[in-house]
Amino acid sequence: MKKSIRFVFLALCVAALSACALPRGAAVQSEVLREQRSENPSFQLVEVTRALTPLLAKWPRSGVHSQYHWFGADHGPESTAIQTGDIVNIVVWDSEENSLLTGLDGTAAEIPPQTVTADGRIFLPYVGEVSVRGLTPSSARARLQSQFEQIQPSVQVQLSVIPGRNNSVDMVGGVGSPGRVPLESRNTKLLSVIALAGGVNSSLRNPLVRLQRGGRTYETRVSSVLENANRNVRVIGGDQIVVVEDERSFTSLGATGSQRIVYFEKERMTVMEALSSTSGLNSGTANPKGVLVLRDYQPKDLKPGLAGPNKQQVVFSFDLTSADGLFSARQFYMQPDDTLYATESPINSARTIMGLIGTVIGVSTSVNRVTD
Repeated sequence: MKKSIRFVFLALCVAALSACALPRGAAVQSEVLREQRSENPSFQLVEVTRALTPLLAKWPRSGVHSQYHWFGADHGPESTAIQTGDIVNIVVWDSEENSLLTGLDGTAAEIPPQTVTADGRIFLPYVGEVSVRGLTPSSARARLQSQFEQIQPSVQVQLSVIPGRNNSVDMVGGVGSPGRVPLESRNTKLLSVIALAGGVNSSLRNPLVRLQRGGRTYETRVSSVLENANRNVRVIGGDQIVVVEDERSFTSLGATGSQRIVYFEKERMTVMEALSSTSGLNSGTANPKGVLVLRDYQPKDLKPGLAGPNKQQVVFSFDLTSADGLFSARQFYMQPDDTLYATESPINSARTIMGLIGTVIGVSTSVNRVTD
């Protein structure tokens, strides 16, 4: 009778175990990739190796703003150049008595401020229009003086320039003091303009500088500009600059150290760096042979063979128990909107089953004692 009760109790417990899902945090690799064994899977599986990473690096980019476009630095003249919209202030000096330019009241005459016209000219009394666009202030002063000397040989000209729209840049936001920043010379660099505008706001996460010029937009991380002098480009009049947060991100799921949306900490992040940013794999549950990167491509990106993906949805698989897999994870770059998924170890599931069976045996022993 006692044996019959114990047998029935164990049978019920085993049936309950088989009917219930095992408690766990992530799927095992075989479950995620089960569809791959079908005749027509909806996704492509790529087992990443060191030999494959150079080919995979040539695949199309995916995600929003997958790669920033920037340009190299160059060097311009240290002096500024007068442009359309600049305001030119002119003072004429003449020591001659009864000077045509200064009159009877003094030796100097201040000409009303002149705005450089669209065709690059300013107007001078008794002289007419003079072209000054593209000249340095010193060259423009010499040209004006030569014009005045034709009517008054002893004349001297003093000239200063207030930069206009085409000789300044607009710092739109993301800095301490947004506004228009006049260019000190044609060799003014990006970091100088940001500094003059009060520096980057410290509240911005992973700041990104965005520059608009000639109908095109260029972007790069502020950290890249600080680290690489070739990215500290020369700005030109009319540039519009804003500093914003880098919104590129990927999702971390499964048996990783943290399950969340992770923002790119640098302009490019490898799988190994992505794992580090999530505190690595869960040592108690993760399967290091089953680290997956899930990625979506556009229909136009599909190509035969290894020239590109042959499915819109691709799963890249990494085996971190081998040197080849570890080096591959250091060479393969994440893309915005990727999903980094760490599968659960099958051993962990087995341990769960054994723990549950142990619990059942313990309960069975208690039942046995009660029936004795």
